Amino acid sequence: MKAVDWDRRYEAAELVWTPRPNRFLVEEVAQLLPGTALDLACGEGRHAVWLAELGWRATGVDWSAVAIEKGRQLAAARGVSVDWAVADLNDWQPAGEAWDLVLVFYLQVEPEERRPMLAKAADAVAPGGTFLLVGHDTRNLAGGYGGPKTDRVLYTPEDIVADLDGSGLAIVRAEAVSRPVETPEGERIAIDALVRASRAPRAS
Repeated sequence: MKAVDWDRRYEAAELVWTPRPNRFLVEEVAQLLPGTALDLACGEGRHAVWLAELGWRATGVDWSAVAIEKGRQLAAARGVSVDWAVADLNDWQPAGEAWDLVLVFYLQVEPEERRPMLAKAADAVAPGGTFLLVGHDTRNLAGGYGGPKTDRVLYTPEDIVADLDGSGLAIVRAEAVSRPVETPEGERIAIDALVRASRAPRAS
Protein backbone atom coordinates (compact mmCIF):
# COMPACT_ATOMS: atom_id res chain seq x y z
CA MET A 1 0.00 0.00 0.00
CA LYS A 2 1.12 3.53 -0.77
CA ALA A 3 0.69 6.60 1.40
CA VAL A 4 -2.43 7.65 -0.50
CA ASP A 5 -3.98 4.24 0.16
CA TRP A 6 -3.28 4.53 3.88
CA ASP A 7 -4.72 8.06 3.84
CA ARG A 8 -7.96 6.66 2.41
CA ARG A 9 -8.02 3.88 4.99
CA TYR A 10 -7.50 6.30 7.87
CA GLU A 11 -10.14 8.66 6.47
CA ALA A 12 -12.70 5.84 6.40
CA ALA A 13 -12.94 5.44 10.18
CA GLU A 14 -12.64 7.60 13.28
CA LEU A 15 -9.86 5.34 14.53
CA VAL A 16 -8.61 2.38 12.51
CA TRP A 17 -6.75 1.01 15.54
CA THR A 18 -7.63 1.04 19.21
CA PRO A 19 -6.40 4.09 21.18
CA ARG A 20 -5.03 1.73 23.84
CA PRO A 21 -1.33 0.81 23.79
CA ASN A 22 -0.26 -2.63 22.67
CA ARG A 23 0.03 -5.03 25.61
CA PHE A 24 3.63 -5.92 24.73
CA LEU A 25 4.68 -2.28 24.72
CA VAL A 26 3.19 -1.86 28.19
CA GLU A 27 5.01 -4.95 29.47
CA GLU A 28 8.37 -4.22 27.87
CA VAL A 29 8.73 -0.56 28.91
CA ALA A 30 7.39 -0.99 32.45
CA GLN A 31 10.87 -0.90 33.98
CA LEU A 32 12.35 1.79 31.72
CA LEU A 33 12.92 5.34 32.88
CA PRO A 34 11.30 7.91 30.57
CA GLY A 35 13.62 9.53 28.05
CA THR A 36 13.42 10.12 24.32
CA ALA A 37 11.21 7.78 22.28
CA LEU A 38 10.87 7.34 18.53
CA ASP A 39 7.81 5.52 17.14
CA LEU A 40 8.38 4.54 13.51
CA ALA A 41 5.34 3.76 11.33
CA CYS A 42 3.30 5.13 14.23
CA GLY A 43 -0.07 5.15 12.49
CA GLU A 44 -2.57 7.17 14.50
CA GLY A 45 0.00 7.73 17.21
CA ARG A 46 -1.47 5.76 20.11
CA HIS A 47 1.93 4.56 21.33
CA ALA A 48 3.67 7.92 21.05
CA VAL A 49 0.80 9.56 22.93
CA TRP A 50 0.78 6.88 25.63
CA LEU A 51 4.52 7.24 26.13
CA ALA A 52 4.16 11.02 26.35
CA GLU A 53 1.60 10.50 29.10
CA LEU A 54 4.27 8.58 31.00
CA GLY A 55 6.76 11.42 30.65
CA TRP A 56 8.64 10.33 27.53
CA ARG A 57 9.68 12.95 24.96
CA ALA A 58 8.04 11.14 22.07
CA THR A 59 8.25 11.52 18.30
CA GLY A 60 5.90 9.72 15.92
CA VAL A 61 6.68 9.19 12.23
CA ASP A 62 4.32 7.84 9.57
CA TRP A 63 3.88 8.34 5.85
CA SER A 64 0.14 8.98 6.14
CA ALA A 65 -0.64 12.65 6.75
CA VAL A 66 -4.17 11.65 7.76
CA ALA A 67 -2.85 9.30 10.44
CA ILE A 68 -0.46 11.93 11.79
CA GLU A 69 -3.28 14.48 12.02
CA LYS A 70 -5.26 11.95 14.05
CA GLY A 71 -2.21 11.55 16.27
CA ARG A 72 -2.10 15.30 16.82
CA GLN A 73 -5.76 15.30 17.77
CA LEU A 74 -5.31 12.38 20.15
CA ALA A 75 -2.34 14.08 21.83
CA ALA A 76 -4.31 17.31 22.20
CA ALA A 77 -7.27 15.44 23.70
CA ARG A 78 -4.95 13.73 26.18
CA GLY A 79 -3.16 16.98 27.03
CA VAL A 80 0.34 15.87 26.01
CA SER A 81 2.97 17.07 23.57
CA VAL A 82 4.35 14.81 20.83
CA ASP A 83 6.58 15.70 17.90
CA TRP A 84 5.15 14.43 14.61
CA ALA A 85 6.65 13.87 11.17
CA VAL A 86 5.04 12.80 7.90
CA ALA A 87 7.74 10.84 6.11
CA ASP A 88 8.41 7.74 4.03
CA LEU A 89 10.66 5.46 6.07
CA ASN A 90 12.43 4.47 2.87
CA ASP A 91 13.82 8.00 2.74
CA TRP A 92 13.62 9.41 6.27
CA GLN A 93 16.82 9.29 8.29
CA PRO A 94 16.58 9.58 12.09
CA ALA A 95 19.46 11.02 14.05
CA GLY A 96 22.03 8.38 14.95
CA GLU A 97 22.19 7.04 18.52
CA ALA A 98 19.77 9.72 19.70
CA TRP A 99 16.77 7.83 21.11
CA ASP A 100 16.43 5.97 24.39
CA LEU A 101 13.57 3.90 22.97
CA VAL A 102 12.91 3.08 19.32
CA LEU A 103 9.62 1.35 18.46
CA VAL A 104 8.74 -0.52 15.28
CA PHE A 105 5.23 -1.95 15.65
CA TYR A 106 3.45 -3.83 12.86
CA LEU A 107 5.66 -2.57 10.05
CA GLN A 108 4.65 -5.17 7.48
CA VAL A 109 6.66 -4.56 4.32
CA GLU A 110 8.62 -6.88 2.07
CA PRO A 111 12.12 -7.89 3.21
CA GLU A 112 13.88 -5.65 0.68
CA GLU A 113 12.22 -2.63 2.29
CA ARG A 114 12.22 -3.91 5.85
CA ARG A 115 15.95 -4.52 6.20
CA PRO A 116 17.17 -0.97 5.44
CA MET A 117 14.34 0.49 7.54
CA LEU A 118 15.34 -1.64 10.51
CA ALA A 119 19.00 -0.77 10.00
CA LYS A 120 18.11 2.91 10.36
CA ALA A 121 15.91 2.17 13.35
CA ALA A 122 18.75 0.29 15.03
CA ASP A 123 21.21 3.10 14.30
CA ALA A 124 18.85 5.51 16.06
CA VAL A 125 19.12 3.69 19.42
CA ALA A 126 21.19 5.66 21.93
CA PRO A 127 23.83 4.09 24.19
CA GLY A 128 21.92 2.33 26.94
CA GLY A 129 18.77 2.50 24.82
CA THR A 130 16.19 -0.06 23.75
CA PHE A 131 14.91 -1.25 20.37
CA LEU A 132 11.48 -2.90 20.44
CA LEU A 133 9.75 -4.53 17.48
CA VAL A 134 6.40 -6.28 17.41
CA GLY A 135 4.78 -7.51 14.21
CA HIS A 136 2.61 -10.17 12.65
CA ASP A 137 4.53 -13.45 12.74
CA THR A 138 4.77 -15.71 9.71
CA ARG A 139 3.06 -18.45 11.71
CA ASN A 140 0.00 -16.23 12.10
CA LEU A 141 -0.90 -16.84 8.46
CA ALA A 142 -1.83 -20.46 9.06
CA GLY A 143 -2.23 -20.66 12.84
CA GLY A 144 -3.38 -17.26 14.07
CA TYR A 145 -6.01 -14.56 13.64
CA GLY A 146 -5.97 -11.44 11.48
CA GLY A 147 -2.98 -9.74 9.94
CA PRO A 148 -1.77 -9.69 6.33
CA LYS A 149 -2.65 -12.60 4.09
CA THR A 150 0.70 -12.84 2.29
CA ASP A 151 3.86 -14.22 3.85
CA ARG A 152 5.99 -11.72 1.91
CA VAL A 153 5.33 -9.09 4.56
CA LEU A 154 5.36 -11.42 7.55
CA TYR A 155 8.45 -12.48 9.50
CA THR A 156 9.70 -14.50 12.42
CA PRO A 157 11.77 -13.27 15.37
CA GLU A 158 14.71 -15.08 13.78
CA ASP A 159 14.28 -13.00 10.61
CA ILE A 160 14.47 -9.79 12.64
CA VAL A 161 17.49 -10.98 14.60
CA ALA A 162 19.21 -11.63 11.27
CA ASP A 163 18.19 -8.16 10.04
CA LEU A 164 19.83 -6.62 13.14
CA ASP A 165 23.08 -8.53 12.74
CA GLY A 166 25.95 -6.05 12.68
CA SER A 167 23.84 -3.25 14.17
CA GLY A 168 25.75 -3.19 17.45
CA LEU A 169 22.60 -4.08 19.37
CA ALA A 170 22.45 -7.03 21.78
CA ILE A 171 19.35 -9.20 21.51
CA VAL A 172 17.50 -9.32 24.84
CA ARG A 173 14.39 -11.19 23.76
CA ALA A 174 13.30 -12.77 20.47
CA GLU A 175 10.24 -14.99 20.44
CA ALA A 176 6.77 -15.59 19.05
CA VAL A 177 4.07 -14.32 21.41
CA SER A 178 0.32 -14.84 21.59
CA ARG A 179 -2.08 -11.90 21.58
CA PRO A 180 -5.77 -12.40 22.44
CA VAL A 181 -8.14 -10.60 20.06
CA GLU A 182 -11.79 -9.98 20.85
CA THR A 183 -14.04 -10.69 17.85
CA PRO A 184 -17.83 -10.95 17.38
CA GLU A 185 -17.32 -14.72 17.41
CA GLY A 186 -15.39 -14.66 20.67
CA GLU A 187 -11.73 -14.51 21.61
CA ARG A 188 -9.19 -15.48 18.96
CA ILE A 189 -5.40 -15.66 19.20
CA ALA A 190 -2.98 -13.77 16.98
CA ILE A 191 0.69 -14.76 16.77
CA ASP A 192 3.18 -11.92 16.84
CA ALA A 193 6.95 -11.71 16.56
CA LEU A 194 8.58 -9.78 19.39
CA VAL A 195 12.21 -8.68 19.36
CA ARG A 196 13.81 -6.50 22.01
CA ALA A 197 17.42 -5.40 21.75
CA SER A 198 19.64 -2.89 23.51
CA ARG A 199 22.77 -0.86 22.92
CA ALA A 200 25.46 -0.99 25.59
CA PRO A 201 25.85 2.18 27.66
CA ARG A 202 28.80 4.43 27.04
CA ALA A 203 31.83 3.56 29.14
CA SER A 204 32.14 5.87 32.12
